[in-house]
This record gives sequence, structure tokens and C-alpha cells, in this order.
Amino acid sequence: MDWPGGLNNEGFLAALGKNWVLLFVFLQLIVFSLLTRAFFSIETAQLILFNGTEIFLIAIAELFVIITGGIDLSVGFIMGFSTVVSSKLIVVLAGAGLSPLGSILVGSIATLLIGLLPGLVNGWLVAYLRVPAFIATFSMLGATHGVSELLTAGIPAKNLPPLSGDIGNGSFLYIPPSGILSFFKRPEVARGQHVWAIIPNMVVFSFFFIIIFAFILKRTKFGRHICAIGGNLDAAIRSGINVRKDLIKVDALSSFFASLAGISYVMKYISGIPDVGANMLLEAIAAVVIGGASMAGGSGSVGRIILGALVIVILETGLRIIGLQTFTTYILVGVILIVAVIIDQLFPNLSR
Repeated sequence: MDWPGGLNNEGFLAALGKNWVLLFVFLQLIVFSLLTRAFFSIETAQLILFNGTEIFLIAIAELFVIITGGIDLSVGFIMGFSTVVSSKLIVVLAGAGLSPLGSILVGSIATLLIGLLPGLVNGWLVAYLRVPAFIATFSMLGATHGVSELLTAGIPAKNLPPLSGDIGNGSFLYIPPSGILSFFKRPEVARGQHVWAIIPNMVVFSFFFIIIFAFILKRTKFGRHICAIGGNLDAAIRSGINVRKDLIKVDALSSFFASLAGISYVMKYISGIPDVGANMLLEAIAAVVIGGASMAGGSGSVGRIILGALVIVILETGLRIIGLQTFTTYILVGVILIVAVIIDQLFPNLSR
């Protein structure tokens, strides 16, 4: 049977396989829009992106490692570690007399540098000591969690400058009734007047880095190298790729994105909590698998992984709006993950 436009059954199945995640996203939007009138709106779209910031970043962190054929179990607790480190540093710097903006910038940059250390250690263990990635990153999970708990003594890190919350919960663009655009700063208006807030700051923050590293993965020699390592390790070594060096870079990148997720959380919720990313590992791996990346390594697309993460974030946001409990999300994410794996196994060439 031929479909309209000359598309035969094989072509239709190929198109369906390649775009099933996008179709599933549209299906979610339709279902939740029918269940609640408030769902289909600009405000909800921005809420979905705002809620998904950390998941997007953690999913990208996991993607780089999975493409090489490895796995990083520590990303969630590296995120938690980074929330504690950045909160503590910002409070100390502000207390030392540095301006609120200066303390946030310096504290965040220092956190990103410190946050590279767990990834560098993971990469060194895997690349040079040949420790299985599962063991190396599972050990780092415990180490970062333990250090975080030691730093906080069981009490969330707080007392950040109010500017942190203003940045984390502010928007890139504001449109007041006057029509005069205001960037980053909410304009003063008469009581009762509505100001449109467009694109949350943390969404801009996360996608700035995501776009850069999407380019690196797609267009650079390093991106081609890590795909080659995951596709065929022996062939990569024979072709002259410095596999050890690239594996360390990949684990450092994973740690870097987990640290970015931690900083995003601190700016949004003005606190540092050691186990805040404990449930992120499931969501990160689910996003990667739903996005079509092979768990065996060798393939993966940043754009498709963002779509995979959107499936999870839309689900969480929609269930929260209609009043279902959190554990329902975990059940459904697990089911969707199984469906994605089945599709990958039955149609390995369609989901790419």
C-alpha cells in the first residue's frame, strides 16, 4: 500500500520510527490540554521549560558518556554536590564583602571548576586503571554525596543573596502594557497591570551551553572521536584516536553539565541540598534512551535527547497540574523507558 505523496509502507514506518518521540510529545500535549484548560498556554510552556532545566542538563551529561559506550551513575549526586558547593561559596564571598552579583559569578565559576574534579577522577579510573564505568561512577556517587553531607551537616545550605532568586526566577524579556521591552529586569507598572515574562533566565542559561556542546558533538573532531569510540573501540584505537584522553574529556564534560544543573537549581530555589539530584539518574537515562541514543554507544543526538527529556518534563508538569502524586511519574517514566527500549531493539534502524 502506498500512502499519499508516494510514501510506501516501509517509508511510513521509517518516518514513524524516526519521529515517534515527537508524536508522543504532541499526544501528551493533547491529552493534558483536554484534562485541564490551563495546560495549553504560553505560561505552561514556559513552566515546562523552567521545570526541565536540570533534567535537560543532566541528560546531556549522561549522553556524552553513553555515546562512548559507558555510563555515569554519579551525575545526580554531582549535581547535589554542586548545589552545596555553590551555595556555600556564594554565602562566604558575600559575607567577605563582595557584591551580590560578584559573589554569584565568582562562586558559580569556582563551582564549575571544582565540579570538573569528580569527572576527571571518573575518567582517569576508567581510561587508565580500566575500572568499569559502573564501579568508578558508583563510587563517585557515594564520595560526592558523603562530602556534600559533611559540608552541610544535614542542614540545607541557605542564606544566599536575594539576587540569586531574582536571577533564577526572573526572565530574559519582559513586555509591559506600554510595549517598551525590558531585558532581565521586571519593569514597574501600575497595580493590576499585567507584565508578560518571556523565557525564564535559567532556560536561556541552560540552552546557551546545550547549543554550544550540540555543535561540538555534531561538527568537531572531538565529537566524531567519541562516536567512533562508542561504535568500535578497537577501530578507534587503530585509527590513531587518543582514546584515554577523550574518555577523560567526556567524563569531565558529564561532570561539568551536572554542575551546571546544580547551579541552575541553586539560582531557582536559593538552597543547596546534597541529595537533590538523587532521582535525576533515572530521568537522565530515560531521556537518553527515549531520545534514540544507543546504550551500546556510538550514536546520539543532542536535539533528540532534549525531546526525550521533554517527554518526561511534560509528563511531570501535567500530572502535577491535574493533582496526581509524584510516584505516578516514576511509574509512567519507567513504562515509557521500557517502550523506548523495545522500539530500539525491534527497529534499531528506525529510531536513529
